[in-house]
Amino acid sequence: MHSVLAPHMTIPRFIGSEIYRNSSYGGYHPLRVPRVSTVMDLSRALGWLPAAQYVNSPRAKPAALHSFHTPTYVTALLKAEAEQQVSAATRKRHGLGTQDNPVFAEMFRRPATSAGGALLAGELLRGGGVIYLPGGGTHHGFPDRANGFCYLNDPVLAIQSLRRNGAQRIAYVDIDAHHPDGVEHAFADDPDTLLISTHEIDRWPRTGALHDCGVGQVFNLPLPKGAHDDDMALARDDLILPAVGAFHPDAIVLQCGADAVQEDPQSQLAMSNQSHWAIVAALRRMAPRYLVLGGGGYNPWSVGRLWTGVWATLNGIAIPDELPPAGQAVLTDLRWEGQRRVKTPPPHWLKTLRDRPRHGAIADQLRNDVALLAGRLRTWV
Repeated sequence: MHSVLAPHMTIPRFIGSEIYRNSSYGGYHPLRVPRVSTVMDLSRALGWLPAAQYVNSPRAKPAALHSFHTPTYVTALLKAEAEQQVSAATRKRHGLGTQDNPVFAEMFRRPATSAGGALLAGELLRGGGVIYLPGGGTHHGFPDRANGFCYLNDPVLAIQSLRRNGAQRIAYVDIDAHHPDGVEHAFADDPDTLLISTHEIDRWPRTGALHDCGVGQVFNLPLPKGAHDDDMALARDDLILPAVGAFHPDAIVLQCGADAVQEDPQSQLAMSNQSHWAIVAALRRMAPRYLVLGGGGYNPWSVGRLWTGVWATLNGIAIPDELPPAGQAVLTDLRWEGQRRVKTPPPHWLKTLRDRPRHGAIADQLRNDVALLAGRLRTWV
C-alpha cells in the first residue's frame, strides 16, 4: 500500500508498547480483550508500520502524574499493584479494587505507560506533527480516584504536556460512546481549551448534558440510541468542524473511542467505522499539532479494525476492499473469551477493515440539538 501524503507533510508517529499484549483487567471485565496489540500486529502485517514511525512508549514516573493526580492517589495505585489488594478504605476513597476498576497485575504500569506516551507526545509535537497513541484515551480518571476503567487520565496529561511545550489553545474532541467526565472536570473553566463531546444519551457516566457548557468552550452533544453515520456526519459538519475552525487551535487532541460502532457491546449506538475515519481525516489539517488517542472499544474485531484504519487515515494510505492473507491472519487469530453472543465472527470482520456505511433518517430532536449548539457557537465566536 502506498501513502498519498503530500511530500511536505510530517510523517505520523505511532506510540505503542508490548505491555498491552498480555495485560488484562480480568476474565470477565470488558477490557479483557486485545486491542492495541491487534493494531500494532495488523498495521505491521499490512506494511503500514515501519520501524522509523514506531516509538516505544515510556512509563510515566509517579511524580510526573502529580500535575493532575494527587500524590496520595498515585501512592495508593502503586501500593495496590505491589500488594495486589486494597483495603476497604482505599476502595472507598480512590475507587480501586472495584468491579469497574479491579486489582490486576499491571494496574499501575499499564496506565502509566499510556500516561508516559501522552506526556511524550506533547514533547514530540513541540515543532508540529501527527502522533497516534491508541493506548491512550482514558478520559474518565479523576485527580483522586479511578473511574470507569480509567486509573489515570492520559488525555488531561497530554493537554498539559502540549501546553508546556508551546501549544496555548488546544481543542479536545471526544467521539467515544461515553462522556469524558474526567477531562471536562479538568478543563471546563479553561478558556484556552475547547471541549467537544458526542456521546450516547443516558449512557454511563450520565454527564455531559446538552446545556452543560462551562464558561463557553464546552459543547456536549448527546446522541440518541441507534445513532448512525448520518447522525455523526451532521455533528461533524455542523458542530465539530465549525467549532474547531472558529477556535483556531494550536493543537488538536482527538479521543477516538471505538465503542460507538454497531458491533460494540458497551453502547447502543450504530455507526460504522467510516464515521470515525471521516472525523480523523477532517481534523488532520486544522492545527499544526495533532494527537489521536484510543479510548473505549470492547469488541476485539471492531476495535482492531477501526483503530488500524485510523492509522491508515493519518498516513493517507488507501484502505483495500479486502485484506491480504497476512492481515486476515491477524484477525482470524483473535479470540473473545467469555463472550457468548459471538461464536463465529462474520466474514467481513476477518477479511476487511472498512464497514459498510450505516445510513438512516436523522431525528428532528438531534437536528434541533445541533442547531442549538451551532447557535451558541455563533454567539461565542
